[in-house]
Amino acid sequence: MCGIAGLVTTREEDAAPQLYDILTMIQHRGQDAAGIATCDRASNLHMRKDNGLVRDVFHTRHMKELTGNMGIAHCRYPTAGSASNYEAQPFYVNSPYGIVLAHNGNLTNTRMLSEELFEKDLRHLNTNSDSEVLLNIFAHELSELGKLRFSIDPVFDAVARVHRRVDGAYAVVAMILGQGILAFRDPYGIRPLVIGVRESLSGKEYMVSSESVAFQAMGFDMLRDVEPGEAIFITHDGQLHSRIFDGYTQKSPCIFEYVYLARPDSLIDGVSVYKSRLRQGEYLAKKILREFPKHDIDVVIPIPESSRTCAVPIAHLLGVKYREGFIKNRYIGRTFIMPGQKERKKSIRQKLNAINLEFEGKTVLLVDDSIVRGNTSEQIVQMARDAGAKKVYFASAAPPVRYPNVYGIDMPIAEELIGHGKTEEEIGEAIGADWIIFQDLEDLQRSVIDGNPDIKDCEKSCFNGEYITNGITQSYLKEIGSIRNDAAKEEENKEHV
Repeated sequence: MCGIAGLVTTREEDAAPQLYDILTMIQHRGQDAAGIATCDRASNLHMRKDNGLVRDVFHTRHMKELTGNMGIAHCRYPTAGSASNYEAQPFYVNSPYGIVLAHNGNLTNTRMLSEELFEKDLRHLNTNSDSEVLLNIFAHELSELGKLRFSIDPVFDAVARVHRRVDGAYAVVAMILGQGILAFRDPYGIRPLVIGVRESLSGKEYMVSSESVAFQAMGFDMLRDVEPGEAIFITHDGQLHSRIFDGYTQKSPCIFEYVYLARPDSLIDGVSVYKSRLRQGEYLAKKILREFPKHDIDVVIPIPESSRTCAVPIAHLLGVKYREGFIKNRYIGRTFIMPGQKERKKSIRQKLNAINLEFEGKTVLLVDDSIVRGNTSEQIVQMARDAGAKKVYFASAAPPVRYPNVYGIDMPIAEELIGHGKTEEEIGEAIGADWIIFQDLEDLQRSVIDGNPDIKDCEKSCFNGEYITNGITQSYLKEIGSIRNDAAKEEENKEHV
C-alpha cells in the first residue's frame, strides 16, 4: 500500500505545491518516504525524495526547485525491498525520452523479471525495489517499439506489453519528460487509481490519485476510475487519451481498501468507502443478533479511527449506546504500517488512552476493522479491563486474516498472523476477549458489491488464501516470508541506520 499522484496544470510553476498538498491528503497510505518529480516546459526534470513524512521531506528550498506544470508524487509504505532512503520513489531512467515512475502495489514475479532485465534486456537495477523493475520493463518495451519521435500509441502498446510480462498488483503514474503523464492499472484493478478534472481559464487540468479524497479540496471534480487494464495519457497541454488492454481484464479491487486502507471519504471503483463501512456494521450487527440474541452488551466502543463508521450501525441495530471510549494521539502514525513488531508494540500504548468512565462496571463491545497480527487487539482488550470493564467483547468488521497478502499490504508471512491455524474462539482467547465475533466473508464482499453491481468479485486472498494472479505457489510464499518478516525488516533497517 502506497500513495501515488500525477498532475497536469496549465500554469508553469503550479504542479509541485499542489502535489505536496495531495500527498498530505493520502499520507495515510504510506509514512516511510515521500517524493515529488516535476517537469518544466524545457523538459528538465526536477526531483526531491527522502525518508520521512511529507512535511519532513519537503521544505521551502526544495519546493522552489520543483518547477514545472506537470509532475508525479509518491508516499511509500515498505513491503518488498527495504525501507532505506535509496528506495524512495519516484525512480528515473533516461532512455527512452526520460521517464520517471511511481508505483503502488507489489509485483509477484520480480525475481524472474530482474533476471530478464539483466540477461536479455541489458538493463541494470540499482535497488531491490519492484517499482524500479516495473519502470525498466516499461522503458525497455517502449524502446523496443523503435520510435525516434514521441507519439502516444507506442506508449499504450508498451503498457500492453507490460501487462503480458508482469504479474501482481500495480497502479502506476509515470511522467515522460516534455510529453505528459501516464497512468495505468493492472488487469484486475487490485490497487485503486482515480482521475479528477478541473476547469481553468486556460483549459482542463487533470489529476490522478490513489484516492479521490484530494479532489474536492483541490477544486477538482471526480471524473472516473482508471479501469482495470486501462492506460491513460495526459499530454503536457491537458489532452486526455486512453486505451483498454485487449487481453483479459476483471474488476477485482482489494477488499482491504474498504476495510482499513482507504479514507472513508474516498470513492473507489464507484463505491463509497464510507457507505461500505456502514454496510459492514449492518451485516455484522445482524450476525451478532443471530448468534447472541440475548446479549448483555451495555455499550459499543470503536477502536479509532477506521472502525468508527462500522460501529455506529452496530450500536443502533443492537439498541445500545455508542460511546467514544478511546482518545487517539494524532501524532502517532498508523501502527499497522510501522516497520517492525517492536515499533508497533511500543506505538500502541502511546497511541490510545482509555476514558475510564465509559468502561467502569460495563460489558463493552469493542469494534475494530480487522485483527491482523493481534498485538493491537490484545493490548486494547487489556486497556479496557484496566479501565474497569466488567466484560470485554470484541467484534471485527472483517473475517480472520489467515493468509499472507502478496499485492502490496504488509501481511507477508502466515506465522505472524494471529488468525493463522486458529479457530475464531482461539483468536478470542489469544487477545483476552470474553467473546469474539467476526464478519462473514460473503457479507464483507456484499458490503462492497452492494455499492456497485459491476464489481463481481473482490481480491480477498488474505481471508481465503485464493490468489487471483499467476505464480502464487507455496515456494513463492515461503520466499517472500523469509525476506519480509518482522525480524528480517528490523535487521534490514539496522543496516541503513
